[in-house]
Amino acid sequence: MQLYLLALNPTDSVSEGFLPAAAALGLDVTVLTDQPEAHRRRHPDIRVLDCDVRSLPAVVTAISGAHPPDAVFSNSDHLQTQAALAAAYFGVPGKDWRATLRVKNKAEMRRSLAAAGLDTVWSWELRPRDTLATLAAIDIPFPCILKPAEGVASEDVVLVTDRAELSARCDQIRGRRPGDTLVVEEYLPGELHTLETLGDAGQTHVLGGFRTTLSPPPHFIELRHTFVQAHPEPVVAQVLAQLDALGVGFGSCHTEFVVDDGCARLIEVNYRAIGDQCDLLLAQLLGIPLFEHILRTHLGQPLPAALDARTDGAARIDHLCVPASGMLTAAPESSDTVVDGVTLVYRRLREIGVRHDLQHTNRDYVGVLRAAGTDHAVVDRVADGFLAAQRWEVTP
Repeated sequence: MQLYLLALNPTDSVSEGFLPAAAALGLDVTVLTDQPEAHRRRHPDIRVLDCDVRSLPAVVTAISGAHPPDAVFSNSDHLQTQAALAAAYFGVPGKDWRATLRVKNKAEMRRSLAAAGLDTVWSWELRPRDTLATLAAIDIPFPCILKPAEGVASEDVVLVTDRAELSARCDQIRGRRPGDTLVVEEYLPGELHTLETLGDAGQTHVLGGFRTTLSPPPHFIELRHTFVQAHPEPVVAQVLAQLDALGVGFGSCHTEFVVDDGCARLIEVNYRAIGDQCDLLLAQLLGIPLFEHILRTHLGQPLPAALDARTDGAARIDHLCVPASGMLTAAPESSDTVVDGVTLVYRRLREIGVRHDLQHTNRDYVGVLRAAGTDHAVVDRVADGFLAAQRWEVTP
């Protein structure tokens, strides 16, 4: 069976999750990407085709000129709509392209939820041709959030406290993203959580979620994810109702939300598996072939009625950020260890001698630690001990 996998840059989710899963399922894989050399270096045994994957006509042409597809799949935020439309074009299973577009655009997601009567969040769109003077006449609830309508990885997401700061931040972001629409929306208070789901045409499985620790405002860098086996049932029901209204349910989905006075309010919906190695941790904790299940849905195969996932897991994942712009001059090597029954997997994400300018996003990560066991207190103690013994240094 032929799987076409649409990708931008190589990711751990694809390299350590989906490609091994495809091999286990006996699939013939072709990667379509606009960064072919990077994928060929990382996956020398996989067929890689150079393709402008952001362009639907280019994707369709590339597939039409090769083997007929049994599945068209992507785990990239940027490529969900292209993959869904290509799947529909070739008549193979896939996500509803209207849902992928609806959740990718944060303003459209807000409009859809408001129209469904489920949640109304004040928001305003600043399109590329709109002047900042447009904001002067609007009654904006400060503090508020400014972010790109289709951004990812916390890029250019910032908390602003007044009009002067809003104007300055808009200028800065427009300098980096001159063609992007920006969204100004009310700040939603509450602790950030995630809900991870997996569905096929007839059912949705809730896999658990994470409690997210963020950097101090005004930026929103994800520093830690602590596994939560089960959120309160009323909260889960509210999140699932909102996903259903958005048309989300096929394959994997990673949803971020806060709970404010008992109400679950969506921050964003990422219609793919959770990234930054949290998906690898989730598969380990649940003890299920998660990536194979995801690919099976795109092959049209139904999920089992019960996933038989483990329920005794305790885990957290720490994302280590550089403290300042400069060259990384000291950092621990990647390692795999077991301490007091806790499995520790540390991966260095940037090589010594590489310079990096702070972006105040997930792009600032220099390392990631996955810690998994069966007792939360022991997991925390072991993870804290590991991190305290390491050293990261940056030279300006």
